[in-house]
Amino acid sequence: MLVLGIIFSFVGLGALLCLLFTLAVYALPFFVAVTAGMAAFHSGAGVIGAILVAAFAGGATLAIGQIVFATVRSPIIRATVALLYAVPATIAGYSAAHGLAELNMPSATWQMIFAVIGAICVGCTAFARLAMLAPPVIGQGFSVASDTLRLSHGDRGR
Repeated sequence: MLVLGIIFSFVGLGALLCLLFTLAVYALPFFVAVTAGMAAFHSGAGVIGAILVAAFAGGATLAIGQIVFATVRSPIIRATVALLYAVPATIAGYSAAHGLAELNMPSATWQMIFAVIGAICVGCTAFARLAMLAPPVIGQGFSVASDTLRLSHGDRGR
């Protein structure tokens, strides 16, 4: 019976980590949504109004960030947008990893080490998931077919 509990613990931990890595990109839109919803609620919009404002603010933040990252060609702007999304994901990853480490480890040093490793992994995952939205840059990279075509038709008789 003890083995079954250990197996379920690992399955549950794996599910939590999978959920954490999947939702890492949405840390910034979630933060914006909660902040906008709370501001709307405290200004007298009521519960329904606050939920609508939060949903709009979070959705707009996600959509604008993805559109800007996918359409802008400047690497500086892309890096800035990616960092805007990766930094809150890194903070959320640190908090989640530290919370999970506190459950299993008595040493504060090892808790901190695993929390930092978790933060780095979640931040890199958020950055990579956002980078997948970028369209490929045409004209860069190595292509065997285009180089062969250029060599066979380009410099004849020179």
